[in-house]
Amino acid sequence: MKLSRLALAIAVMPGLSLAAEPYVAEPLVVTSGRLAEPQAQATAATTVFERDDIERLQVSSVTELLERVPGLSVVRTGGAGSQTGVFLRGTSTAQTLVLVDGQRIAAASSGTSSLEFLAPEQIERIEVVRGARSALYGSDAIGGVIQIFTRQGHGQGLKPYARLAAGSDSTYQRSLGLSGGNERTRFHLGAALDETAGIDATRDAFGANGDDDAYRNRSLSLNLSHRLTDDLQVGFSALDQRGQVEYDFTGMQPTTDFQLSSLSGFIDGRLNERWSSRLEMGHSKDQRDTGDDSPLASIDSFFTYTTYRDSASWVNTLTLTDHQQILAGADWYEDRLHSSADFAEDSRWNRAAFVQHRYSGDTFSTELGLRHDDNQQFGSENTWNAALTLPLNSANDLILSYSEGLRAPTFNDLYYPPYCDPTFGCSESANPNLKPEKSKNYELQWRSRYSETGSLQASVYRTDIEDAIVLDENFIPQNVQTARINGFEAAVQQELFGWQGNLALALIDPRDRDSGHTLLRRAKRTLSLDLDRRFGDVSLGAGWRAVSGRYDDADNEIEMSGYGLLSFRAAWQAMPELGLSLKLDNLLDKDYAETTYSTPNGRFGYNSAGRTVLFAVTWTPHL
Repeated sequence: MKLSRLALAIAVMPGLSLAAEPYVAEPLVVTSGRLAEPQAQATAATTVFERDDIERLQVSSVTELLERVPGLSVVRTGGAGSQTGVFLRGTSTAQTLVLVDGQRIAAASSGTSSLEFLAPEQIERIEVVRGARSALYGSDAIGGVIQIFTRQGHGQGLKPYARLAAGSDSTYQRSLGLSGGNERTRFHLGAALDETAGIDATRDAFGANGDDDAYRNRSLSLNLSHRLTDDLQVGFSALDQRGQVEYDFTGMQPTTDFQLSSLSGFIDGRLNERWSSRLEMGHSKDQRDTGDDSPLASIDSFFTYTTYRDSASWVNTLTLTDHQQILAGADWYEDRLHSSADFAEDSRWNRAAFVQHRYSGDTFSTELGLRHDDNQQFGSENTWNAALTLPLNSANDLILSYSEGLRAPTFNDLYYPPYCDPTFGCSESANPNLKPEKSKNYELQWRSRYSETGSLQASVYRTDIEDAIVLDENFIPQNVQTARINGFEAAVQQELFGWQGNLALALIDPRDRDSGHTLLRRAKRTLSLDLDRRFGDVSLGAGWRAVSGRYDDADNEIEMSGYGLLSFRAAWQAMPELGLSLKLDNLLDKDYAETTYSTPNGRFGYNSAGRTVLFAVTWTPHL
C-alpha cells in the first residue's frame, strides 16, 4: 500500500539529521513528485529537515533553517518578524511557491509568503525542492517549492511537552503541546507565544525612530488523522499565527497586526491494487492591519488588507506495471482580496489538470509531465517537465532534467488603484495587461552515496526567465525583463572522528540579459557548515554561514558587503523528562546589513542582530 502524504509527514527516518551515527536510509518525500517516494528516487534536488533537525539546530525562525539549503539566501529588513525575502536559485521571493500542509499561503496582493511569521515550534518537517515545478504545481514554482508540514502525533499513548526559553533583547519563548495516538488515530495540539523587544532596525538618521522594534507572535496548531480501514484514511490540520510587529518610518511609530492561517482536510484511499486516490480541500488567510502608535497619531489604521484562498485538489496514482506509473490530477483555487484600497478587481480563479508518466528500469528511468492551467485573468498556459536518470553503479546516479516555470501577476501588479497627489494629480500604479512570467530550467545532477557515513548531491543548472515583471521609470509594472541564471550547488554529509557534518555550497550568476547587471539582492556565493557530536547525554554543535556581497539596486550601484556568522549550541538531557539547551548566535558580534533603505540624509543598511544568547528548558513528562 502506498503511503499517504500524512503518513509521510510523520515518518521517523532522518533526513538532514547530523546525529553521530552511521548514515541511514533516506526519508520519503512528497513535494518533488506529489507522491510519497524515497528521496533518492525524487528527480528534483530536494532538501529535507525533520523535527529532530529543528530541535538540534535550535532555530528560532523558519528562515534560519532555510539558510542551510544550497542556493537559498535570505534578506531581512531588521530583527525578528521583519519583512523577509527568500531567494532560491537566484529567483525572486514571489517566484518560489510556499505550501503549508499542501495549502498555498502567499498573499494574493503581493505574491509573497510571510515565512517570518511561522513558528518553528509548530513545524514537524520541511521539504525544499530546488528548480521549477510548475508542471505539477502551476503558478509561482519557478525557483522551487517549499512545503511545511505542521507537527503531528507519534507512537502510542499521550505525550505532553512544555518549553520555556529566555534570551537577549528581552526574548521569551513559551510553548506547550500534547500529542498521541493508537494504531488508527494520531493527533497533535500545540500552542506557542514568542515575544522580543527586538532591535532598532534603522539608524538614528531615520527620523525619530531610535527605539527597538518589538515582535509578538501567538500560534496554535492542530493535526488529526484517523485510519477508517486499512485502505482509507482521513485527516485535518490547522495552523494559526497572529501578533504584532513594529517597524520604522519617519515621524511615526508604525505597527502591523498580522494573521496568517491555513486549514486543510483530506481523504486518502487505495481503491484497488493499482489505483490510489487523494482528495484535499483547504482555506488560507493572510491579513495585515498597519497603523501608527505614536502619541500624536490622528488615525489608528492607515492601510489594511486581507486575502483569502479556497482550494481543492484531486491526485491519483495509477500503477500500470512494476516499472510504469501515472500520476494524474486536477487543482482549483480562488483568490479574494479585501483592502482599504479600492482595487479594480478583487477576485480570480485558477483551475488546472496535470498528468505525469514515470518509467523505472535497471539501466535508466524517465519522467515526463504536462500541466494545463486556465486562469480567469491571463487565460491558458501549458508547462512541461522531463527527466532521465542514469544509474552509474549502485552508489552513483546522474539525472538530466528539463522543467518549466510559471508565475501569474499579483493583484498589486494588475489592479492596484492609481496614486493621487493633490498637486500633480493621479498616476497609474498597475498594469492589467501583464502576462505571466515564464521560465525554462536545464539541470544535471550527480548523487553519490560514496561511503556508509557519507553522501554527496551536486547540481549544475541554467534557468532562463522571460517576461519578468519589473517597475518602469513611472513605477508601473511591465513584462520587460529577461534573466539568465547559471548555478552550481553541492550538499555533503560526512561523519569524521565522531563528528557529523553537513556542508551546503552554492555559486550562482543571476543576470539581467538586457543590461548585463546582476539581479538585485541575490548573493552569488553562499556556504553553510554544521558540525555536531553527542557525548552521552550531552550534545555540542557549531555552525558557520557565509554570504557574499550583493547589489541592492537593479543598476548595480549600491553594493552590500558579504559577511560570515558563527554560532554555537549545546544541549544536556539532565533527566529523562528534562532537557536544557543553550545557543549563541553571531558569536563574533559581526556588524552587517542585508538590504538598505533611503532617507533624506542618505542611504543606510538595515541593522541586524549582534551577538545573542538563548537558554531553554524542555519538559517532556511521561504519562
